[in-house]
Amino acid sequence: MEQSFLEVIVFWVMGIISQFGYPGIFLLMALESALIPIPSEVIMPFSGFLVSEGRFSLMGVVLAGALGNLVGSWAAYALGYWAHDKVIRRLVKKYGQFVLLTENEYDHALKLFSRNGQLFVAISRLLPAVRTVISLPAGVAKLSLVKFSLLTFFGCLIWSYFLAAIGVKLGENWVVIRPYFRKFDIAIVAIIIILILVYIYRKFRNNNLLKTKNSD
Repeated sequence: MEQSFLEVIVFWVMGIISQFGYPGIFLLMALESALIPIPSEVIMPFSGFLVSEGRFSLMGVVLAGALGNLVGSWAAYALGYWAHDKVIRRLVKKYGQFVLLTENEYDHALKLFSRNGQLFVAISRLLPAVRTVISLPAGVAKLSLVKFSLLTFFGCLIWSYFLAAIGVKLGENWVVIRPYFRKFDIAIVAIIIILILVYIYRKFRNNNLLKTKNSD
């Protein structure tokens, strides 16, 4: 049943993009970022395949995807900004199942945001599950809309390019990556964790060097 539902989503996404082109990509990515469970892992690789067929340009596809994600994220950000945390939590408990969002995922996003600060808004766009949910805690924390938009667009631009490039590379065989979505997610998380650890190490080392110089 789950597999057949996924097939329906995949064919629906392919139909929207084939019929409407860039606006279709924009719309689908906006819906995904607005907490509607439409996988970007289908939208962007299929769009990349159409790039390899000469129907779209790679930059056009990437920009449509990133801008769609940005606009969609504004809806989730606005909900977090104007609604109290208790209200959001009540909504997640009652309706989260319809958008594949659990209270645990929401709590996880809150913790990650509070621990890692504003930069995590950009980094989170490359993380599974969290990438669409992070807009809620960003709104709750009253993060500046300008900062939120810039960080979100930057992260979504990388994500859109990554998936579209895979579609271009694989061409008509783009569908073979679907069983490996989870593996891609794990690889992305591992890379991001390594980069964060390197950043922390360098910052810690620079602080120690600065203290040593001051003591001398």
